Amino acid sequence: MSNIKKILVTGGAGYIGSITTAELIKAGYEVVVFDNLYQGHEAAVHPKATFFKGDLANTADVARLFAENPNIDGIMHFASYTLVGESMEKPLMYLRDNLVNAANLLEEAVKNGVRRFILSSTANLFDLPADKDIGLIDENFPIVPGSPYGESKFFIERLLYWFNRIYNLNYACLRYFNACGDTPTVGEDHDPETHLIPLVLQVALGQRDHITVFGDDYPTPDGTCVRDYIHVVDLAHAHILAMENLDTLGTRKYNLGNGQGYSVLEVIEMARKVTGHPIPVKLGPRRAGDPAKLIASSESLSCELGWEPKFASLEEIISSAWAWHQARPHGYTK
Repeated sequence: MSNIKKILVTGGAGYIGSITTAELIKAGYEVVVFDNLYQGHEAAVHPKATFFKGDLANTADVARLFAENPNIDGIMHFASYTLVGESMEKPLMYLRDNLVNAANLLEEAVKNGVRRFILSSTANLFDLPADKDIGLIDENFPIVPGSPYGESKFFIERLLYWFNRIYNLNYACLRYFNACGDTPTVGEDHDPETHLIPLVLQVALGQRDHITVFGDDYPTPDGTCVRDYIHVVDLAHAHILAMENLDTLGTRKYNLGNGQGYSVLEVIEMARKVTGHPIPVKLGPRRAGDPAKLIASSESLSCELGWEPKFASLEEIISSAWAWHQARPHGYTK
């Protein structure tokens, strides 16, 4: 762990943030979780973490966070509005709020001597043609954000560039693709839910009567969109590796996925196998902006940090999610 001991996790009551917090604590780090509980759940916060309820939009909250939790060695920034569709309806909520909230955090961080920062970024930086197979997407792929959400993450990446030049803040941007899977104690609970795997499992639980497939005429083997699904624990380990190597490698940008794709119908079929439930499908029209195929190249991350996914198979991913959703069919609601 070198000289890194205490890490601030913003959005640490959310899906990816809470699981990363648990993995950090397992690795021996002291963790401070900052969350406004807009989408997060206090029940998801690891009991050994210090929880601070506050809002990045409120500069007084951010100042008090650092005053009450001195000697933070690094920050992992997950707190964000994250819904692509919502960002198309409420662009300023993303273009303004995500950027301003990150700026408030960064301003206070450098005041308090923090020199390490990991950004939870996104594959939505890469807007692709709907009917072309681009192949594996690496860090050199042209950045053309696909929504105000993706644009807001690019804004923050640029903000970090200037904080590095001016304040010597080392940072890594982890641009990941489809986060999924759960652990026995922490899982995915969004309202509204927009991700394919939990939506499919809701059908298996009897909470929905079918799953809608948006388009079956894409240039893919079965006509449905192909995506790269990465287990959230593997994501967490990538964040930890990136933090631990910042001092040595300096600023970095990594695309993060399994490097293999599964179609919508393949995900549904695997969910049928894992759950033992029939999962009825209805066909809907294509959604605007959905590329045929999105698969990450994680070669840079693997070569520089030695990262490899430990939960690479689709069956492992869905099985972990099914176990958690069976145990908590209504999420964190008591």
